[in-house]
Amino acid sequence: MMNPPRGGGGGEEEDEERLHKRKLEEALEVKSLRRIISAYLNYPEAAEKDVERFERSFKKLSSSHKALMSHYPLKFQSIRRCISTNSFFIFNMLQAFEPPLDMSLDNSGCSHFEQPPSDRNVCSHESAAASGSCSKPDEACCGEPSNMMSKPEEGLIANEITTGEVHTEGCLGSDTGSCLADQENCKTDECCRNHVSDSNGNVPLSSRDWLDPSLQFHVPLVDVDKVRCIIRNIVRDWAAEGQKERDQCYKPILKELNSLFPNRSSESPPACLVPGAGLGRLALEISCLGFVSQGNEFSYYMMICSSFILNQTETAGEWTIYPWIHSNCNSLSDSDQLRPVSIPDIHPASAGITEGFSMCGGDFVEVYSDPSHVGVWDAVVTCFFIDTAHNIIEYIEIISRILKDGGVWINLGPLLYHFADMYGQEDEMSIELSLEDVKRVVLNYGFEVEKESTIETTYTTNPRSMMQNRYFAAFWTMRKKSAAVEKHST
Repeated sequence: MMNPPRGGGGGEEEDEERLHKRKLEEALEVKSLRRIISAYLNYPEAAEKDVERFERSFKKLSSSHKALMSHYPLKFQSIRRCISTNSFFIFNMLQAFEPPLDMSLDNSGCSHFEQPPSDRNVCSHESAAASGSCSKPDEACCGEPSNMMSKPEEGLIANEITTGEVHTEGCLGSDTGSCLADQENCKTDECCRNHVSDSNGNVPLSSRDWLDPSLQFHVPLVDVDKVRCIIRNIVRDWAAEGQKERDQCYKPILKELNSLFPNRSSESPPACLVPGAGLGRLALEISCLGFVSQGNEFSYYMMICSSFILNQTETAGEWTIYPWIHSNCNSLSDSDQLRPVSIPDIHPASAGITEGFSMCGGDFVEVYSDPSHVGVWDAVVTCFFIDTAHNIIEYIEIISRILKDGGVWINLGPLLYHFADMYGQEDEMSIELSLEDVKRVVLNYGFEVEKESTIETTYTTNPRSMMQNRYFAAFWTMRKKSAAVEKHST
């Protein structure tokens, strides 16, 4: 006797397979997030080791040479106080963060991390000598994949996930970039205990379960370097010292948007997308111009920090950081190296943003390839972004697809392709076009150039450093031709 066919059995198996895949992705996402949190928590311990290295070198000097630098022991103590203040900011930032995922998932004791093969780069536009952290010029510093963002708090600027509709919960993607190696468990109890107060003896907010030191791991020093990169990026976006760079990079973009959309309606404001939004200042400035502005960011490091500054700061100048203490190179004086920076320079929630301002976490290609984004954006603004692509042609194609007919693409930045030097990783894709080839490709995707020029600028540079890494960045405005015009042209 034949068994009857099992109606719908294949569908059930398919559902189970999808559920299993989703759980695996969630576990990888949690590992990735735990790695970033561990990097932040490892910051004070790693910074202390730097100071100890400085001290060891000083002790090797002869007595006569030490006498010439008798102020150095006091300088080392000053650096320790600066590290403590930076740590105070970091721990308060982490404790204000609301993880979008169940952080108890996959708590398997994996405690050491290998560098992921496709670590996204957000700080690579600064040279090693200027930053004092990367091992070679323009090396990847700050990336970490993510498809999450913190839940918006009532009355504050919403940092949201957008995949067609606005959601406040996390959105898991396939590219977590965080396959982890099973290694021995290491705790950061000492790190957390020794540096949780600032230089005035203040203590951060109450501890969170998912920040328990016993759940944290030691991570490679390159991950802690990303934390130092974030501290410098805070200066670029949210400090008075970063105003010059913002004027060089953001002001031309804001001026162009203002002139291209002169009759903005508050009832129906134009919509502008900012991929690679970093810590969110440019997206916020665009919102303040009267646009519905959405920033998109791939890096957990960036998103945790931007969420804190956008949603949690209560006054301008609320926090103090010391961004330049990690390098002794190219300093004009010790006071320059040890100078404090107050952040933020403005109170984000009082800046005059347009309703609908949001930050979307996730990979640009994955999020905006969704059909719901086709032809919905009036403008796309890219600033130091398009060279973060594995395939810049794919970026251009998606920008063309999501723009309305007649929509504009404003770009400013170099072509420092972030995956160009991934030696030993044969599967790592990197398409590296010249500016001339980029222009040829954009024409193929229905753009016409309205304006182009070169703008000289820096990127997260210490304005008082003896070394200034400068770019002659490409700046353009392109308009997407309507389908009818494009067909006639062809």
